[in-house]
Amino acid sequence: MGKRQALPQGAARRRTPERRRRILLDCDPGHDDAIAILLAAHSPRLKLEAITTVAGNQTVEKTSLNALKVCSLAGIRDVPIAVGMDRPLVQEQHLAPEIHGETGLDGPLLPEPTLQLAPVHAVDLIIDRLLHSNGDLTLVATGPLTNIATAMRREPRILPKIERVVLMGGAIGVGNWTPAAEFNIYVDPEAAAIVFNSGCPLTMVGLEVTHQAQATADVRQRLAALGSPTARLVEELLDFFAQTYLTVFGLSSPPVHDPCAVALVIDATLIQTRPMRVDVELRGEFTRGRTVCDVYGSTGRPANAEVGVAIDAHRFWDLVVETLATY
Repeated sequence: MGKRQALPQGAARRRTPERRRRILLDCDPGHDDAIAILLAAHSPRLKLEAITTVAGNQTVEKTSLNALKVCSLAGIRDVPIAVGMDRPLVQEQHLAPEIHGETGLDGPLLPEPTLQLAPVHAVDLIIDRLLHSNGDLTLVATGPLTNIATAMRREPRILPKIERVVLMGGAIGVGNWTPAAEFNIYVDPEAAAIVFNSGCPLTMVGLEVTHQAQATADVRQRLAALGSPTARLVEELLDFFAQTYLTVFGLSSPPVHDPCAVALVIDATLIQTRPMRVDVELRGEFTRGRTVCDVYGSTGRPANAEVGVAIDAHRFWDLVVETLATY
């Protein structure tokens, strides 16, 4: 074996800089969506290309206004925000005022936005960004999957351009909107079925993960200590969110669902996943919207998703607090 050549004197070993992962955030703000936006916009490991909104936690008019307000307050000014689908593909609309209030972002008194919506429909924006990408754009979905499914159906050429879909939604076990179904999947199960059957690389961050990422009293104290307007916004969001979760679910520390999906893209080691076959139930009288996860491979069908099973909650909250401290 030959000797390794020494570097010339004075030469430094250069590390290749880590690529900032390009993402498009499709969301329905929503208290936890708002925190997901803040995390995505200031992570040094991400390049937030666009925000697209969809009906879910509230009507698309309200979720879009909420995205504008959050980005205006936080100074996120170089990211287009586009309005998307205003209803599910097939079924009647379901909203979540019990959790997020009449505005979808009840609690903080947010000033009127200083930003304007992009003059393009969210579905067209998704298609355009993907077609003009090099296959390096990740779609992070924290609401119902109506926009993404519509884009896939309208323009199949985007499918090989999607680096990965990372979605907050579904559950291996118990649902949170019906006994069987998680809210984001239940709201538009036909859209979810299209995405899960698309053949694209997909990671599902479901309730098994997000219910481990609870905003405890210690977490909220850490956020309060930051003292910035953005941190105060998050405090107020969590105050309202905690009260509704206590009232509806009896949980004193609310799970903060949507930032978990963003966190996985920032640092995949935060969340443990397992490959599984996932199908979306569309016909069951009591199970419509359930993500049926073949945990043990009993069907013999090939896996179509990586499914989250656990999160390092301490490191997750370190990431969130450290990112919010940059505002």
